[in-house]
Amino acid sequence: MLNNIADYSTDTPTEDESLFEQIACGLETQGYVILTAALPHPVADSLLHYLSRLQEARFHLAHIGRGLDQTQNAFVRRDKIYWMENSHPDAAHWFDWTTRLKRYLNRRLYLGLFSFESHFARYNPGDFYKKHLDAFRGESNRVLTLVTYLNKGWEPDQGGELVLYAPDDGNEITKVAPGFGTLVIFLSEEFPHEVLAADRDRYSVAGWFRINGSINQQIDPPR
Repeated sequence: MLNNIADYSTDTPTEDESLFEQIACGLETQGYVILTAALPHPVADSLLHYLSRLQEARFHLAHIGRGLDQTQNAFVRRDKIYWMENSHPDAAHWFDWTTRLKRYLNRRLYLGLFSFESHFARYNPGDFYKKHLDAFRGESNRVLTLVTYLNKGWEPDQGGELVLYAPDDGNEITKVAPGFGTLVIFLSEEFPHEVLAADRDRYSVAGWFRINGSINQQIDPPR
């Protein structure tokens, strides 16, 4: 598997750098970027394989809040999640790709991104996640949110869109259909967003690039 990753990274530097530059330009000019079916196929397929091997019991109801303040609230969100394991062989392409994206964005935009965490999210028909922020200014070290989707053959009338809102007036910017391999990346502290209910099972990967929040020799873990 490690040899395959090395081959993939070496064989497609131009394509990756072009994609990374699109992401950097979107973040630089408007704070978010949406790229339809843009996740490289080897990465998307490995995520889908990882997901297919997970037993349903491994997923648990998602919480709101962080640390000791975490609670379950079915009025806010009803999805189930599974935190991805960095050591899992089917996650190798994903974490390799996000590591290279992190390095590119740090060179290009000086974001100081330090670590990355991600989980699978499963929304059963009717599940949702109300309007929220992924990070509150000055209270979190999540800097950049990355979302991609693992739903093949998604139809426009099936719902399940991600709705992105403007930071200043809260007006709707756009709705994003959760089609396979679509990428949505935005500044975590700036953009409220929500997930609308769908008519079929909906699968996604949500990830966050973080700065280093370690202080007084206490290591800040990704989660």
